[in-house]
Amino acid sequence: MTPSLMKISSIPHVHFAIVSHWGRSTTKIEVPHPASLTPPIAPPTSLKRQQRQTSGKRSAGDPPVGTMTAVTESPVWRKVHSFTGVIPRSRHGHRAAAIRELIVVFGGGNEGIAEDLHVYNTVSKQWFLPAVRGDIPPGCAAHGFVCEGTRILVFGGMVEFGKYTNNLYELQASRWLWKKLKPRPPRNAFPPCPRIGHSFTLVGNKCYLFGGLANDSEDPNGNIPRYMNDLYELELQSVSGVRGWSIPETKGGGPSVRESHTSVAYTGQGSPKLYIFGGMQGRRLDDLWQLDLDSMVWSTPATRGSPPLPRSLHSANVIANKMYVFGGWVPAPETDKPDAPGAEWICTNSLSILDFDTMTWQSLGPDQQDQVQNQGPQGDDPYSNGPKARAGHCTTTVGSRFYVWSGRDGYCKSWSFQVCCKDLWYLETDRPSTPEAVLLVKSTVSMLHVAWRPLAAADCYILQIQPVGPPSTSTSEPPTAPAAPPGSDGKADPTGVQSCQAQGEEASKKEEKGSSQGVSGEQQETLVEVSNGSTEPRPEGGRNPERHAHGETDVNHCSRGQEGDPDPSTKTSATEDSSTTQTRHEKEPATPHRTTEPGSQADQVPGKPADTVWFDVGVFKSLFSEVSRYYLPANGEHGPASSSGRSTNTKERKLPGPQDYEGREKQELAPGQSYRFRVAGINCCGQGDFSPSSEFRTCQPGFPGAPSAVKITKASDSVHITWEAPPSPSGRIFEYSMYLAVRKSRSSSSERLSQMAFIRIYRGTKTSCTVSSTHLDNAHIDCTAPNRPAVVFRIAAKNEQGYGPATQIRWIQDTGKLRASSARPDSPTEADPDAADSSS
Repeated sequence: MTPSLMKISSIPHVHFAIVSHWGRSTTKIEVPHPASLTPPIAPPTSLKRQQRQTSGKRSAGDPPVGTMTAVTESPVWRKVHSFTGVIPRSRHGHRAAAIRELIVVFGGGNEGIAEDLHVYNTVSKQWFLPAVRGDIPPGCAAHGFVCEGTRILVFGGMVEFGKYTNNLYELQASRWLWKKLKPRPPRNAFPPCPRIGHSFTLVGNKCYLFGGLANDSEDPNGNIPRYMNDLYELELQSVSGVRGWSIPETKGGGPSVRESHTSVAYTGQGSPKLYIFGGMQGRRLDDLWQLDLDSMVWSTPATRGSPPLPRSLHSANVIANKMYVFGGWVPAPETDKPDAPGAEWICTNSLSILDFDTMTWQSLGPDQQDQVQNQGPQGDDPYSNGPKARAGHCTTTVGSRFYVWSGRDGYCKSWSFQVCCKDLWYLETDRPSTPEAVLLVKSTVSMLHVAWRPLAAADCYILQIQPVGPPSTSTSEPPTAPAAPPGSDGKADPTGVQSCQAQGEEASKKEEKGSSQGVSGEQQETLVEVSNGSTEPRPEGGRNPERHAHGETDVNHCSRGQEGDPDPSTKTSATEDSSTTQTRHEKEPATPHRTTEPGSQADQVPGKPADTVWFDVGVFKSLFSEVSRYYLPANGEHGPASSSGRSTNTKERKLPGPQDYEGREKQELAPGQSYRFRVAGINCCGQGDFSPSSEFRTCQPGFPGAPSAVKITKASDSVHITWEAPPSPSGRIFEYSMYLAVRKSRSSSSERLSQMAFIRIYRGTKTSCTVSSTHLDNAHIDCTAPNRPAVVFRIAAKNEQGYGPATQIRWIQDTGKLRASSARPDSPTEADPDAADSSS
């Protein structure tokens, strides 16, 4: 055997096995001779037609521009043309998992096995290398990779030539902390042996390990492959760690031995189920197996439609009620017996979809053998091509998008080395989901700076506004605030820093450069999320992905100027206005009579109530807008109301673009006026539902603005809060007041913000205060925002006119620790002290 054939780079299969005498034989390990590969497959014709219906040759992710844009009902491939940051080298045998808008990629290789952990931010389109620490695992390929919340588990894989492993690692992505786990072995049995090409699937709090390939050779340079069909169950502990392996008892036979198959979980109807498809056991397989995880019975479900060709090294992912099978090695068209050992094979770029509700296969690519032609790539037009044919790629889902990156290039053939794809694609499968309510960044006399959280499948956003009643001409004077318990003003060394700088272009710039930094250093500073009618930062590539679970901050501006003390505990106070507004979108769904079609703002018309009228602010690629005016409808244009906020006839509907607002009359925002906002995402499949409405008020002339740029520093027994002084017409700020929501004797964690009890914990001229542990122990945990329990603060500034709008800060708490403390009602609830600590 020549040294060149021993190199990993010379192996045309993800398993990096020795090529020499296995290259042309009928061996059971997948190492085909590259010369047997036919030229590349043409992109699916049906997909090319769909892609041409989109926006010409605009780059992926652009919002509608120019004329109205048509939408499509079918899935559409789109290529990501430009991304920045530390771009990983192309590879195969790697794995990917998604944590919100972040895609985490680990392992695989081409010129050796890759060791770094790479992260791609799908919103900012940036790659970055997080500063990982702890028990960092060696690079591996063909391993198991699952994600539960913000932790990732890695099992098995090839760590070096001919050496497989059965080690289990956990990555806490909230801190980029690796930890090697040692689960207890099953009773009266051995733990899983070292392997590659297995499946590792998460269902609830359990991972299911199935099959794979072992190497029974005692010679590290040898390879005696052994296919397996064993099934293991790994029980996870809450938040971190695992309990142990077990071997479940199953009925109904089960799949044959195999590797390089796929396994997905579906829990949509009835009991949860595990689906095994395809794989390799000396020949490629096309069988589909179902395991009912309640009865633990294996079966082969009857399906309709044309099933995919036999394949291995493909991918399978679930979105909604469908499984998407893409790529892999399939029999070559001229193969007489495609299931015979040693048959020739090629890579494919076919896409097949299995509807789990009807168990019907749908093919969106050339998957029949007579359709696989010897055609090359059709150029670089992203709307006339899908991804190249490939195998050993990685895929993951972010919302309704199905992402594909790298993999063995099926078009490029070479015996001395193999070529991997460098491209990144996603499949648009549906319209964007419903956004969270619009958030307020800043309020002035004539402008409302609003923001919204990103949607995984949105290319742009349409923002609408609705005036609420006449402008306010007077202010209310709330009663005096209740006395506050004594607190500590002492400072402590912080263990982590959270920042609420989420304002406009500043945050946008941070997004562009922050994603390359990862999470590192002894302190972590992150942009705050703003919900409940509050401010919201845009995602930052390098930020802590568990920003919703560990001591992060929400900021909200209550927008009425007032005299006297801003007592947030009184329903007649100014803060009651905003807090009622904040919770509108939490408790009240978007009602049918409060939605209209995008681009068809309805003016006040006879017989139509004022609160059914929505006006367009515009269409935005960004996640914020400084709203000082909105567009009035064109002459004679009145859009009918819709219960979903989008048209049901997508074939006849066009999406709005900036050109559609040219020549429209504009209406300026008025001082002291309340406005409702809502936002909806747009992609090539159409416009999604509008968010629940949130309501904000422009400031009264003469009053100060709301404090901004709030930062929270968590110490061992206190919290230090700082903020920036707001603008004041006179240039003077007399004092600040800070309030904390506290527990009541009879209260629900899901009560509305306007029903919370607040105490004042600071009153003074400084732009900072320290919240003592005494106050924190008595803090109310607001659970009105799903999956984001928080401690609530409010702060306002006062000038000679009185108190201006208040800023609400929701300091997000660790959900895991809250669950643990729920069993001990008398124990104080804290944020995770390590949430932002990325030091060793």
